[in-house]
Amino acid sequence: MHLLVIPWDVNPEIFRIGSFAVRWYGLLFASSFLFGYFIMLKIFKNENLPDALLDKLTVYMAIGVIIGARLGHCLLYEPEYYLSKPLEILKVWKGGLASHGAGAGILIAVGIFAYKEKKGYFWVLDRVAIVVALSGFFIRMGNLMNSEIYGIETTVPWGFVFLRNGETAPKHPTQIYEGLAYLLIFLLLFRMYWRKKGLHIEGSLISLICILIFGARFFIEFLKEDQVAKEAGMLLNYGQKYSIPFFIIGCIGLAISLKINKRAVIKSPATSSKSR
Repeated sequence: MHLLVIPWDVNPEIFRIGSFAVRWYGLLFASSFLFGYFIMLKIFKNENLPDALLDKLTVYMAIGVIIGARLGHCLLYEPEYYLSKPLEILKVWKGGLASHGAGAGILIAVGIFAYKEKKGYFWVLDRVAIVVALSGFFIRMGNLMNSEIYGIETTVPWGFVFLRNGETAPKHPTQIYEGLAYLLIFLLLFRMYWRKKGLHIEGSLISLICILIFGARFFIEFLKEDQVAKEAGMLLNYGQKYSIPFFIIGCIGLAISLKINKRAVIKSPATSSKSR
């Protein structure tokens, strides 16, 4: 018997007026952009950059996240269904967003922004990486309020019984596991940036977020229930398989960033001695 469990029966809707409903997930999703904007505003002010530039970046990011996350879910998790009914892809309100797709959307959106605004690609990515980690926390809390994307049955004393889904046994609250992991990653990156007022190794923050976020995601997935029927019997589920490339890219990016920095440090004294 499970003596210590947490019954979870939260209404995903905050309030409803007729057919219009405000949901916790939508509020938390919007909060991720709001808090992200204010943090980026602090970073831009630290670097004497105009607010208008941040406004443009925010638009690019919003478009990249929403389109990337939606296409990621449709094409990576259920391609047969959505390719046979392409108009269903547009029905975002029915649910279905994938963080891996959002990651790809951010990389593309930042690339377009950096090209148009003549900013360094990795310079932008390093700063965006800080708020992306915080956004992951808000989104996983939204999943918790929706009673979705939770774990397998457990005997741990903090197991959640997701009553709205008809569950009777406690399950791992993997939304909380991931959310806390992303919050800690955000605090780490935020501290790394402000410790040197932005004078960090270029490419290091975006590389670290790929390693830490997708590394955490890979291991937490072992505790999750299958998200789609096709995952049954898989050694690694889709969430794990799609995390591996991001993790590898992060390792390669960090190695290259450190190598370039090492060369710069070695070169600098020689250059300064000649100038004397």
